[in-house]
Formats: sequence, structure tokens, C-alpha cells
Amino acid sequence: MKLLLLFLSFASLSLLSFSQDQEETNEDFLRFGGALRLNIVSQHYESDPKPTSTYATLDTWRLNVAASYSGVTLDFEYRFYPTFNTHFIHHGYLGYSFSDNLNMQLGVTRVPFGNLDYNSNSWWFLIPYYVGLEDDYNMGIKFNYDFTENLNIAVAYFRQSDPAGPAYGSASFGGPGAGTYSYNIVPDEAGSLSETGATASIREMNQFNVRTVYNIFENIEVGVSAQLKGIYNSVLNDIEYGNAWAVHSQSNFGNANIKLQYTNYHYKARDDEGNLLNRVQMGAYGDPYYGDGVAARASIITAGLAYNIPVNWGPISSVLPYFDYSLMIKDGDILVDNNPVTFESSIMIVPGFMLTAGRVFTYVDFALGKNHPWLTDYFGTGLGAGHLDNQGNPIPVDDIDWNLRFNINIGYYF
Repeated sequence: MKLLLLFLSFASLSLLSFSQDQEETNEDFLRFGGALRLNIVSQHYESDPKPTSTYATLDTWRLNVAASYSGVTLDFEYRFYPTFNTHFIHHGYLGYSFSDNLNMQLGVTRVPFGNLDYNSNSWWFLIPYYVGLEDDYNMGIKFNYDFTENLNIAVAYFRQSDPAGPAYGSASFGGPGAGTYSYNIVPDEAGSLSETGATASIREMNQFNVRTVYNIFENIEVGVSAQLKGIYNSVLNDIEYGNAWAVHSQSNFGNANIKLQYTNYHYKARDDEGNLLNRVQMGAYGDPYYGDGVAARASIITAGLAYNIPVNWGPISSVLPYFDYSLMIKDGDILVDNNPVTFESSIMIVPGFMLTAGRVFTYVDFALGKNHPWLTDYFGTGLGAGHLDNQGNPIPVDDIDWNLRFNINIGYYF
């Protein structure tokens, strides 16, 4: 209720800030753009490398539209992923600035949570992205307000997750929310995550966000983010509310940038029999995490260091070496022979660098992971209980070998 009252207060403030005699400062425009990205991949996971372990793909192509008429703006992006045989909206919203300090976005817009624009430097992002807490987009309304030159607050209400496109050629496979850019909670139709084997007809509905950041100095920003997430079960016809919060900072020292964040979340959801789940199913790009899901409760520590080096190497104008780290500590257990066994942690490390050459941006990443659902031969396994041995016990994370993917992503943005 407090978050709802704060949201309504901002809506009222927006009306008070509007003035009919406000001079128009933005010229009308209509712009089109897009991007084409290619991936060169060499992966070394649990199995021995094969000739097919090194390959190239057409990663993404996208279309962008931006417009402004009579002070109302439009920002829209639609993406196509040939590798996953799917396509979907990335974002699309109407915007309006009531004053120099207050603006609104209505539609599919970025969730104000954690370090923005990103909590990472690499093409891969970090673990928060894979549990829906980094670069997340949902459908709703958001207000940004600059109280002072150093203090900003954003409040938002999201009715539902971002719209889903086809999932591997099927509009229904994976349930609502699976064929999206952002990771969302989706139904567990197999009942693999419930201790009783019950299915879970769940999806995201009703989410409130508040994010506050303050610039201590011109080069140091600190912030706090909070999220109240509703998870609706259509069989029980009930919404269970969970939460997430984060403390975060970004600092710039000359050409160096440091990102730090601590995140804690609890996704409260029940299966169709009313049992509280300690793992939830999540999905994106048309594919849910089969079998293992995501721990319903966890803490995530992330850190990123980057240093920009200006160069003059033909078309290359800068090199940005970086090192990204994330650790996910889970709060949950799995029953093995009727005995609870604690979930194992997940780790992701990405050293790499980015090359800038005009409108071409190239990420060269060495992504390493333990219990990471994308860095494994067993896609979707890792963020829940973790990898299991032959007896069904989670393998201690210290006993798991690092999985490696060397990835070059070349993108032309226009």
C-alpha cells in the first residue's frame, strides 16, 4: 500500500508540474535505426570438445523507431533471434516530460532496479539478468523525478511481464512469458519443481518498483532499489507477493569504472496444490529452464571493473578491458531419500574487452561458469538445486569444473 500511495503521489505531482503555457523545447522528429550482430563461439563444457563446439551464428537483428510529436515521444525496438527461431518486442513506450525534472514512460519499459543502464560490462551480463533482475522489461508505467541535481527517484507499476513472441515456432510452448527478452516466471507444466510433483500455473502480475540514487560526488553514485512482485496462480486464483531489494553503486575514477551491487530476492509462489515452492520456473527467448528452475530465495553479489583506453588503430577508437564477477548464494533445499540437501551456489566470471570502431562494437568475452544454465551441456540447469550426481544429490560447487565459452560478438548499430 505504501508503494501504491507513493506511485499515486507521483502521478499527482506530474499533473501539478504541467503548465499549459510551457514552451515547447523539443523539435518533432521521426527516426529509424537498428542493428545486426554476429557471434563467433568456441565452447568447452562438461563433454570433450567436438568439431561442432566452435561455430558462428547470426545472433540478432533488430529494428528501432524513435519519434516525438507535440512533446509526446515514442521509443520502440523489435528483435529477431534466428538462432532461437523466435522474435519479440524488446521495449516500446510512450513518453512525456511534464517538466525538466519529471518524465513518464507508459508501455513496455525498463524496470528501475539496481545499477543502470547495466550492472555489468560484458555481452553476457551477469547472474541477476538470468533471474530477471538486470536489464528487465515489463509492461506498465514509470515516473522519473530529479528532486535535486544529485538525487533521483523512479517509481513504477507493472501489470504484467513483457509481451511474448513465438517460442521455437509455437506461440504457447513454455507458457506465457517464456518467449520474451527478459527472464520471467512462467508455468511449470511438468510439475518438476514441486516436492509433490504438482504443476504450477503461475505467472507474473502486479509489480511495484522504487529506485533511489544519489551522487555523493560528481563521480560516485550510490543507490537503493526495492521491488514488490506479484505471482499469480490461475488454478488457485490467488496472487502471492514476493520481494527483491538491492544496494548498488557506480564510481568513475578517470577512465576507470567500478560497479558494485548486493541483491536479495524472494519469489513467493505456490504450486496448484497450494504448496510454497522453493524453486520457480523461469524462461526467455522461447525456452524455459527445464527441470532445475531458479531458487525462489537467494542473494547475489556482483562486481565489475572496466577501464577505457583511447587508441588510434585504424577504425578502432577505444579498447575497454573489463572483469565482471557474480556469486549467487541460494536459500533452499531438495529432498533426496526424504532428506533435505542444500542448494549449491552459482558463479559467473567474465573477463574480456570491447572494441569501438565507429558504429561497430565488438565484445570479446571469456565467460566462465559453475551451475550456470547457459554455460553447460545441460541447458537450464544450475540456478536451482545445481548439477546433481547419480544419486540425485547436488554436487558441491567446489567439485565442479569451470565451464568456458569464448565468445566474440560483432554488432553494427545504425
